[in-house]
Order: sequence, then structure tokens, then C-alpha cells
Amino acid sequence: MSLQIGSYQLASRALLAPMAGVTDAAQRHLCRQQGAGLTYSEMLTSDTRLWKSGKSATRLPNLKEPLPRPVQIAGYCPAMMAQAAAAAVALGAGLIDINMGCPAKKVCKRDAGSALLRDEDLVKRILDQVVAAVDVPATLKIRTGWDPQNRNAVAIAQIAEQAGIRALTVHGRTRACRFNGQAEYETIRQVVAAVTIPVIANGDIRSPADALDVMQKTAASGVMVGRAAQGNPWIFNRINRVLQGFEDPGTPARQEVLATLEQHIRMAAELYPAPQAARILRKHAGWYASTAGLDGQFRAAFNQLQCIEAQCQFVRSLADQPEKVAA
Repeated sequence: MSLQIGSYQLASRALLAPMAGVTDAAQRHLCRQQGAGLTYSEMLTSDTRLWKSGKSATRLPNLKEPLPRPVQIAGYCPAMMAQAAAAAVALGAGLIDINMGCPAKKVCKRDAGSALLRDEDLVKRILDQVVAAVDVPATLKIRTGWDPQNRNAVAIAQIAEQAGIRALTVHGRTRACRFNGQAEYETIRQVVAAVTIPVIANGDIRSPADALDVMQKTAASGVMVGRAAQGNPWIFNRINRVLQGFEDPGTPARQEVLATLEQHIRMAAELYPAPQAARILRKHAGWYASTAGLDGQFRAAFNQLQCIEAQCQFVRSLADQPEKVAA
């Protein structure tokens, strides 16, 4: 069940996707704890002048985390991307991921993210310079193309392999599709057949059954889970079990979900100033509530709490009496 990326042998084929505003150090720790083979940081701009800002600072390598400490960078200038990669490695990153998959307008309007897929020559120059700038593995995340009429993922994958990229993640949608409709996996299957580096399948993997189905359809080396891991770090252990041929252990008991939410709250309190931490945790609490089968009453009550300790006390009290807020 291992997956090799450069010098790193991962114990799991299920990876956590980089998600802005979600995959901070707390989220990554909990997902690793529950069996994620690799946990990517939130996307970091290639403009290192901005790294001292509050938001960017939390996305820099956290030396408390075990290697490889993957950091994802985004940009459109080959020299700046190379400089950012080298700077991230100097700060402790053991793996650099290059974002060419983000469909967000604020990223694509600067010809970064998935907008880069329109310019294969620029893609090559970015990849060549980033790979040359670091002595750690570089990986790449892409979409299947710019729009359904221009799916060039196979060509991009071959450019990436020639540049020395050590693994490739492909989201089964084009940039134009954003997150609409259903992901398609035929293009990912074609990419797997066209290169020898590991290919990770991404998009609409919401359950262990989805992961197994996508692996079988594409022959991918692994799967990357995004939104399904929000408030649900157990998805990785469940996927691992199913890929190993065992029965899906299912969602944990409500008490375990609430205990993990409390752990998440306390970890987040170490990352952010108190008022900011309490606000950030509201979305995470909503996701855990869905996993635990709690109703809107839980969310409404939690969102009124203004401090970390009050949030912890509230969650702890519900662990003893979950039936009072059952859906």
C-alpha cells in the first residue's frame, strides 16, 4: 500500500488536498493521525515579499511537523516560482508542490493556477526552473485542461515528467468546469498510461467506495481527498482499509467526533490569536457536526461562542448528552 514520491515512501495512497483556509497545521495533523499519506499545506503565493503577512505566515513550513512537510506554491513567473521554492525549502519544506489546478478567479486572472494550462511553453519553463532550484522532490497539481474542448493534461504530464517532476495530481475537471458537474476519470486514465511517474487522482472522492472505484478506473497510484476530509479526518483510515481489501469501518461514534473537534479547537488556539481562532473554528465545527449527525441547533449555538474555552466546554458537554442535539 506504499507510495513512493522521490525519496519519500508514504505509508498510505490516500493524500490530503491543499485547501486554502482549511488545511492549516491543525487539520494536517489530524489527517496524518488518521492515516493520510501526505498532507499538503494551503497554497502559498510565489511572491515571497508577502510571506510576512498574517495569512501567509501560517502557511509556511511548520518545523513541528514530520518531513516531508509539503508546501504548495502558486504563481506565473518562472524566476519567482523558483525563488519561492528555494525559500520554502530553506524554511523547512521537504517537498514542493506546484499549483496549476486552482480555478479561482483571483488566481487565474494573474495567469496562475489552472490558467497556466493554456501556455505549455510557460508550464515547461516554470517546472524546469523550480526543479533546478531545489534538492527536494517537486510535484505538480493540474486539471484536465482549460475547458472541455482543450483537455491537454496528457501533454502537460509529459512535460512534467521530462522536467523532473516526481508525482502528478490530476483533478478530473477542467478550469472552466470549476467544481460543477461530475469529475471525469478517463483523462486521468490516459495520463497514467502516458507517464511513468506516480499519478494521483482527485475530484469527487467522497467515500472509500469512491476511492476504490477511481483507482480501478484510472490505475492511478493514489487518490487525493479534498472536501470530504473537512470535519472528517477518518476518511483516510477508511480509504486505507478498503484499498487493503478490508471492510469499511465507517464513521466513528459521535463521542469520538466531538473529542476530535475539541482537539482541533485546542490545536487551532496555538496557531491563531484567540478571537481569530474562535471565528475560524466555526466552519470546522459545522463540518464535524455533519460527520457526527448533529443538527442546525448545534451550529447556531456554537457560532455564538466567542472564546476557545467556551467552545471546548460546549463540545465536551455534548459528548455526554449527544441525544439532545441529534438530527
